[in-house]
Formats: sequence, C-alpha cells, structure tokens
Amino acid sequence: MTRLLAFDTSTEVMSIALVHEGGTLQVEAAGGAQASSRLIPEILALLARAGCRLAALDAIAFGAGPGAFTGLRTACSVAQGLALGAGKPVLPIDSLRIVAQDAAGTAGFDGWVAMDARMDEVYAARYRRDESGWQVLDAPALWTLPALNARWAAEPPRRVAGSALAAFGARLATGDAVCHPQTSSRAGALAVLAREAWQAGAALDAARALPVYLRDKVALTTAEREAAR
Repeated sequence: MTRLLAFDTSTEVMSIALVHEGGTLQVEAAGGAQASSRLIPEILALLARAGCRLAALDAIAFGAGPGAFTGLRTACSVAQGLALGAGKPVLPIDSLRIVAQDAAGTAGFDGWVAMDARMDEVYAARYRRDESGWQVLDAPALWTLPALNARWAAEPPRRVAGSALAAFGARLATGDAVCHPQTSSRAGALAVLAREAWQAGAALDAARALPVYLRDKVALTTAEREAAR
C-alpha cells in the first residue's frame, strides 16, 4: 500500500492529506501567515492520528506553486526538510492543478484556473482532464486582467475555477463559462494528484525540491499603493 504525505500552503488555506492503508486523512485550516508555524505540528498530529511514522512514507508531496511567495517557501522547505531527514523523495504538485482537480471531481475538466495573485494580477492556466489523464493546454503564467480578458475574448473559456472569480468579480470577463469560485476540498484534490504523480514516477530527490515563482515582485511600493487609491 502506498503511503504519501501531501500538503499545500500556496493560498490562505493550509491543506494536508495523508494517504495510507486505512484510507485518506485530511486537514484544512487557516494558512497564510499562520502556515509557517502550524504546518509541522499539524503534520505530526495527522501522522500520529493514523499511527504512521514518517519513515514509513513512500514520498512527500507539496504544492510547488504558483501562489503566495511565503506559502510556497514554507511548503517547499518543510517538504525538503522532512524528506531529507527521512530519506524519502518529493513530489512537486502544480498548485493551480489542485483547483482544477477539485472542480473536476469525477466528471472531468476542460477550462481555466484563475487565482488571485494580488496587485491586480492573476495566476492562470488552462487544463483538460479526460480518461487519459491531465493535459496542460496553457502553462501557469502571471496575467494582467486586460491580457487575460483579451485572451478569453478571443477564445471563450468553457469553465473557470479559482479565487480570482470572487476577487475580481465582473472585472473578469468569463462570459458564459461555468464558474467554480470556491473549492470543495483542496486536501482531497491534493491527495488525488499526489497518488497520480507517484504512480507516474514523478518523484524527485529531495535536494531538487523547488517552488514555482512566476514573479519577482511580491508587494507594491508605498507610492504605488497611493497611486492605486
């Protein structure tokens, strides 16, 4: 039986899943600034709840991004530290695909994930999931609202999922797309993707664990904030 620990702190929700012989245990809690102090205690509590030792895991999966800068560094460093200590490989998981997997459920998915990247920008990617598995049609990228709206005007999306829907509302030109503004279970979706990544042989040496950063600038200057007002 495969045993996998998976976690993601790329958003304001901290998601943790443990896949083991008894099934899948999940934890979802406040993330953001709290993730750096809460992630390891929550992981240890989940392992204890399952009666599973870190050394018994096959691999450790983590949400590699894109997403919040501090959250990505937290997930990557914790995954790398635990994996190196236990002598286990890591499984980097596309954080936007977690949202697509949640929206897909058992029915498949053909559309975009659009996540609020702050500073009036969006992390977005286009995916398709069918009986053959996941396909990346447009790789994760950082978009301005005008650029993403222009792309969608040229090729209207069928479905759109992600936090940008609530963050930008009518400013995001989704047209007639079926929209999924909230996730049902990020932890559950993460567990599915971790299992698939393990089965696909995507495990890496822990030393190669890296977050996916799509921007170097992580905050507006005081002058830029004043200008925006």
